[in-house]
Amino acid sequence: MIAVHLKQIPPEGQHLEGEEDAGCLDLGAIGAKPAGPVRYALDVGLSGGGVFATGRVAAPVEMTCVACLQPFVYEAEVEPFAAQVQIDGRELVDLTPSVREELLLALPNHPRCDLNNGHSCPYQRPDASGGGTQESKESAWDQLDKLKLKR
Repeated sequence: MIAVHLKQIPPEGQHLEGEEDAGCLDLGAIGAKPAGPVRYALDVGLSGGGVFATGRVAAPVEMTCVACLQPFVYEAEVEPFAAQVQIDGRELVDLTPSVREELLLALPNHPRCDLNNGHSCPYQRPDASGGGTQESKESAWDQLDKLKLKR
């Protein structure tokens, strides 16, 4: 849990940096698995009736390539990260839901293993749909061009 205690935040703000267990991301719902901890570097402060946090969050996520069906690790990163959470009389404010939401939005909808730099997906897309050569068939317009009209 990435939490901030309000009484520990000085008026000029506070810098938080660290790692948290990636279990909070609940990646099973999208068919992915955490491949390491959630890393964060955040500047937090008080503003009005809430807490704001800006900075960077990242987490390695194991996904399955939609082309070759092989697992690969994708580094989900949100920079700049920004969130504001209302205090509502609490002394401890949890930033984890905001971090989770932003990291999930940073994941690709159709993950491919060649998203990683320097990696090439073993699946090669065929040049033509169906993989074969296209046959040329006469269209209805070709047939009309052959029509001989009497004048």
